[in-house]
Amino acid sequence: MQEAIFRMLERHSLRTVDEAVGALREIIQEIALLGLWRARFFEHAAFYGGTALRILYGLDRFSEDLDFTLMEPQPDFRLERFTSQLEKEVAAFGFNARVTHRRKSVPSPLQSAFLKAGTRNLLLAIDVPSEMVEKIPHSQTLKLKIEVDTSPPNGFHTEVRYILQPVPFSVRVCALPDLFAGKMHALLFRSWKKRVKGRDWYDFVWFASNYPGLHLHHLEQRMRQTRHWEGDLPLTEDAFREILDKVIDSLNVDRARGEVLPFLKHPEAIKVWSRDFFRDLARRIIFKGRE
Repeated sequence: MQEAIFRMLERHSLRTVDEAVGALREIIQEIALLGLWRARFFEHAAFYGGTALRILYGLDRFSEDLDFTLMEPQPDFRLERFTSQLEKEVAAFGFNARVTHRRKSVPSPLQSAFLKAGTRNLLLAIDVPSEMVEKIPHSQTLKLKIEVDTSPPNGFHTEVRYILQPVPFSVRVCALPDLFAGKMHALLFRSWKKRVKGRDWYDFVWFASNYPGLHLHHLEQRMRQTRHWEGDLPLTEDAFREILDKVIDSLNVDRARGEVLPFLKHPEAIKVWSRDFFRDLARRIIFKGRE
């Protein structure tokens, strides 16, 4: 198993502590996905979010969590049925980590679990130089959040993609136009009070530059689920653009830059950010049909 880890490390630079921790996090993410595949999790759920974009499509920023959606609502779904295999998989690769489940005080369609381990011990397990490991506080924990939406909105499609390391396996993932719809829903309506999630805007740039097709019907279904779109009329291209323009007009660009900066390898990519820049990108979106 150690040989497989070393092959995975070859893809990463380990010049700094931050780079080593980032490489470690991505390796643990991929091993966790392998464990979920062995547990037949992807017969029920699809991968989505920033980590899906990074691992499967090459998004060039770090992403922390593993986000999934069931392919159809399952009120009796229990994430615990699958995480024991995930924990075994991580242990089989020489990592001492535990999975704990979040118990929520109020009912929610989101089920969450956390894979936790001491960062120093994990770095030593992949033979990171001890002088680098010594810079990590003993109390520092690497925490990987796994979250599943058990009551997803309808109108999305999935596809199967393949990951080749640590061993070849398959992952079911939301199709790119639906991933874009989910990202735009988060960008437009995320409840962060006065805070700005610059990662949403970075991903918006990535989609507009690489995969500008947006499934408008799925975005409408997400908006209806959160009561951001109501009534009998469908969400139109013009209505979407009007909402996006208002969000851009109120955007604090400097705060957006500051939030995303720790997740970037190439900070120069956000120097061009401005409201006019985002308005230009908005005009490049290609709307997919209502199928």
